[in-house]
Amino acid sequence: MTVTAGVPTIWIGLYALLERERYDLSSLRVMPVGGSAMPRALIEAFEKRFGIRIAHAWGMTEMTPLGTVANLKSYMESWPDEERFAVRAKQGMPVVGVEIRAVDDQGREVPWDGKTMGELQVRGPWVIRAYYNDPRTAEAFQDGWFRTGDVVTIDPEGYIQIVDRTKDLIKSGGEWISSVDLENALMAHPKVLEAAVIAVPHPKWQERPLAVVVPRPEFKEDLTKEELLEFLRPRFAKWWLPDDIVFVEAIPKTSVGKFDKKVLREQFKDYRLAETPA
Repeated sequence: MTVTAGVPTIWIGLYALLERERYDLSSLRVMPVGGSAMPRALIEAFEKRFGIRIAHAWGMTEMTPLGTVANLKSYMESWPDEERFAVRAKQGMPVVGVEIRAVDDQGREVPWDGKTMGELQVRGPWVIRAYYNDPRTAEAFQDGWFRTGDVVTIDPEGYIQIVDRTKDLIKSGGEWISSVDLENALMAHPKVLEAAVIAVPHPKWQERPLAVVVPRPEFKEDLTKEELLEFLRPRFAKWWLPDDIVFVEAIPKTSVGKFDKKVLREQFKDYRLAETPA
């Protein structure tokens, strides 16, 4: 086997297995990962510890299905690790034949500066033009572009980075918080196996982040909320930090292995936060 692909939750589990047992992985050239964002810490760990190159990719069924791949440009190969992995943690550049743009709430295209967020829109010969007998068609397209529902930034090199799904962004006091960024940071902690972040109601700020965390089995009794918050503080503004962290045995997943936030939101629909964050 030279290539194997899957969603991040598969490789999170595989990495835990590889830490315990030895396998011959010498034939494996690359592992394309899609479906959701792969934590950068895991991309680095697979390559540095096991010599396995992770290739971030993004796409949708409506695109048949590939849209972008995070391959480095030739001159980037000589960059320091910090810069190379920063690029490879993104979802990449559009494949040949696919055009991309990101637009704001008013439908205006946002700049390719790697900072300004907008909804990703795509078009191309194999990108869907309409849904068959489906009322979603009216809202799914804008001026010939397909609205993906993913919120992204696009950098000057043309690489996209998914910030969140529009339905998963957390709006706190009128400002947006990316659940994906918080999840990836939490899963970079050595005692964390999986982490998902959802919005829960707040009496003052409308919504605030709640982190749902699965500790690694060997740290199940050892990991604390305070330790995780301390780990996050240097990485995020204070108002981005989760107001609470809940430890669980497992995070619900969809049939294709993605974190099922719809189920999580239902589980925590009655969860209430105090007015003053912890």
